[in-house]
Amino acid sequence: MTIAHDIAPKIEIALRTNLQITHLKVSNQSDQHVGHAGHDGGGESHFHVFIVSDDFVGLSRVARHQKIYGILGELLKTKIHALAIEARIPAEYQPKSDKNK
Repeated sequence: MTIAHDIAPKIEIALRTNLQITHLKVSNQSDQHVGHAGHDGGGESHFHVFIVSDDFVGLSRVARHQKIYGILGELLKTKIHALAIEARIPAEYQPKSDKNK
């Protein structure tokens, strides 16, 4: 049986459509939760989003997360069991490759 992996791209499309993003990485972490509550058996239940956007300027950490929850509302209700979020503004982001300079 082939399992369609379509949730991560849907997350990315929804975020890119609604926010001005300078960096985005959506990771499917479902394989780390096999046997845990909420694991759907299909490999698409737990996700991590690392996002950098000017749209978060002036927002608290909670407000940033709420903004993302609002964008992903229907997916959170129906497809996503767990979503870990790292939401930053450009001034808070330094790519790993730049840290050693």
